[in-house]
Amino acid sequence: MAEANWYVVHTYSGYENKVKANIEKTIENRHLEEEILEVRVPMQDVTELKNGARKTVQKKMFPGYVLINMVMNDDTWYVVRNTRGVTGFVGPGSKPVPLTEAEMKPLGIKVENMSVDFAEGDTIAVVAGVWKDTVGVVQRIDYGKQTATINVELFGRETPVEIGFAEVRSMR
Repeated sequence: MAEANWYVVHTYSGYENKVKANIEKTIENRHLEEEILEVRVPMQDVTELKNGARKTVQKKMFPGYVLINMVMNDDTWYVVRNTRGVTGFVGPGSKPVPLTEAEMKPLGIKVENMSVDFAEGDTIAVVAGVWKDTVGVVQRIDYGKQTATINVELFGRETPVEIGFAEVRSMR
């Protein structure tokens, strides 16, 4: 199988989240989870001063653009290119150009392969973040997003929660 790379897709301004949702729905409908791994609209925290009060809001880093981690082939190109709101891939002519590691670093996209000392079915402890001091069983591991989905008990029910690799520790 070919290697997945990050590509930049140009969209109509203001349609970034809609394009992201449409592509994610298409991935689910066409079962392309193995080929289109992640769709991202990069956001940044900006402090605004309104009526004398400071307020931190999230703004798009690149209005009119969406980042996609995917394996480039005819099917994935067609799906993304023909999504409503997409005007095309960034690159010369109709040839998409993947982002380099240097271009991805300031966006907070990690490219190094990370290994973890737990697997699906293992019990792990959350050591940081909102779910600190929670123990759960790993249901799914997503190396692309560097997250693990665990089941935690919330209001007497098992609830799936996505936790970053840096926030957990194996209980082995």
